[in-house]
Amino acid sequence: MAGPGSGSARRGGRGTTTIVDGVIAKLAGMAIADIPGVYALGGGAARALGSIREAVGQKDLTQGVSVEVGQTQVAADLIIVAEYPHPLQDVAEAARDAVYRAVEDLAGMEVTEVNVTIADIHIPAVDDDRDEGAAPPQREGRVS
Repeated sequence: MAGPGSGSARRGGRGTTTIVDGVIAKLAGMAIADIPGVYALGGGAARALGSIREAVGQKDLTQGVSVEVGQTQVAADLIIVAEYPHPLQDVAEAARDAVYRAVEDLAGMEVTEVNVTIADIHIPAVDDDRDEGAAPPQREGRVS
């Protein structure tokens, strides 16, 4: 029997199916991991811990994802790091749509809301075509 916070339980004519909260969170995390413009999931501390986990061969697909699962409905909160220069609203909408599709299609549950928090923006390193020993270009002074 499912207790509070432990997932949803549905009883059919042939038995009970219970989907644990962590499964729904993992579905959501997998759904948004490959969205263009999503660099990472989670805030600073969660990403640091995630890096340590990945170094030892464990990836946490629920990092940055929290869900509230009822009997037939799910609400999700996502914390993401967006990739520059993707439009932030487009990234949030794509992540939201992916979670709706994944949870509704794979778990058969209604998604009531998906809240997206963009906690940071990742700016990729710019390739430097200059030689390592070359001096930086001189700029004209702005003050005379």
